[in-house]
Amino acid sequence: MDIEEFRRHGHDVVDWMADYLAKVERYPVRAQVKPGESAAKLPEHPPVEGEAMETIFADFRRDVLPGMTHWQHPRFFAYFPANASPPSVLAEMLTATLGAQCMLWQTSPAATEMETKVLDWLRQMLGLPAGFQGVIQDSASSAILCALLTAREKALAWRGNSEGLRAARQLAVYTSTQTHSATEKGVRIAGIGSDYLRKLPVDGSFALRPEALEAAIEADKAAGILPACVVASIGATGVGAVDPLAAIGRICRKHGLFLHVDAAWAGSALILPEQRWMIEGIDYADSFVFNPHKWLFTNFDCSAHFVRDSEALIRTLSILPEYLRSRETGQVIDYRDWSVPLGRRFRALKLWFVIRSYGVAKLQEMLRNHIAWTETLAAQVAAAPDFELTTPPKLSLFTFRYKPAAVEDPLELDALNERLLHAVNDDGYLYLTQVRIPLGGGDRFVIRWSVGQTYTRERHLQEGWARLREIAATLAP
Repeated sequence: MDIEEFRRHGHDVVDWMADYLAKVERYPVRAQVKPGESAAKLPEHPPVEGEAMETIFADFRRDVLPGMTHWQHPRFFAYFPANASPPSVLAEMLTATLGAQCMLWQTSPAATEMETKVLDWLRQMLGLPAGFQGVIQDSASSAILCALLTAREKALAWRGNSEGLRAARQLAVYTSTQTHSATEKGVRIAGIGSDYLRKLPVDGSFALRPEALEAAIEADKAAGILPACVVASIGATGVGAVDPLAAIGRICRKHGLFLHVDAAWAGSALILPEQRWMIEGIDYADSFVFNPHKWLFTNFDCSAHFVRDSEALIRTLSILPEYLRSRETGQVIDYRDWSVPLGRRFRALKLWFVIRSYGVAKLQEMLRNHIAWTETLAAQVAAAPDFELTTPPKLSLFTFRYKPAAVEDPLELDALNERLLHAVNDDGYLYLTQVRIPLGGGDRFVIRWSVGQTYTRERHLQEGWARLREIAATLAP
């Protein structure tokens, strides 16, 4: 493809992109295909000769698009969003065109310096202390892993990387039962082991109980196990639990533990001053992460990881062979030392586009709308006959279940709600997910409703709720 062909096809693709975003509501939210159906449309062998771009793009529309779940659909209420926005998409196009590998300052100085500056913009927007420095990771999972590795090295007096874990004492990591699965995966990768991840009990609001943390640390110390790290959650995935940072932080300070704060979803809400109660005690934290790609309208992947002591992170991750040295080594930031992968995309550009295009005030307005619309809907669910609000709104997330008076057995109620969820998602009008929570003496199946997609308006919540009740009526006993 020569440059003039690229220009022509590029215009066609951008026109399609704009039409897609303008009319995404016409698609079912979740892909309505069966396993293997998309693969069956693809040839068994690669083409020997090149094909026309018109043919390739037509096949994309015919064969690929039906197998896509539409995360940019305004009735996407499942998981947490993986958002995009027009300015972010434009920035991604520029990033792809530049094709830069931004591992060192020298390999793209502007990318490095923009990342430093934009992460400090975010720090200010969230109200984080001035002592934090930021880096963009691909996901909060990577940030958690970096935190665990740093905590491991600090606890082992920097011996783990050099001597291996067999030469060291057994470590332990502490979190709540609400933690994201990324915490356990990180504990495994870091060589600490799942058996030494202490998932501690929570209170009635699903927040970690500080007294349980203190007791677990003391018990491990008495058993000769070395406490290393606490992973606290701000807006945990299941029901949006918020752990008490100040109380946890005081315990970490007392026992010398590393404190990482996982605010992957809810961290975006910290741009609202009225929501900063969630990080009271942040001065105790060693690291903090949130994902602009979840609720700050920036394309995946973009995870903002802030650290108190960047030198500790660099000491944990840096390896400097001769081929990565440059004249500026040691005088500038080389972000390859701040994350597990060596290669890095120019992710800061899309943040720069989004923040400048919307401005802080508009971003705040959008998040406040999502929170207000969620509270309105949750109140309607609570007041509706045959429905139960099972957890109140946490920002823009709540859980509920269908509970007809005729169904009293808890297991039957679980099965009914699972059928409802499948029926709703198979219908394609909206998309929801599930979680199990302690309720009525057992772990019960409930449905999550998460609001935060870029193009969502209040009518989309109301339309989705109306359709869900229609579907529920068809399942009534």
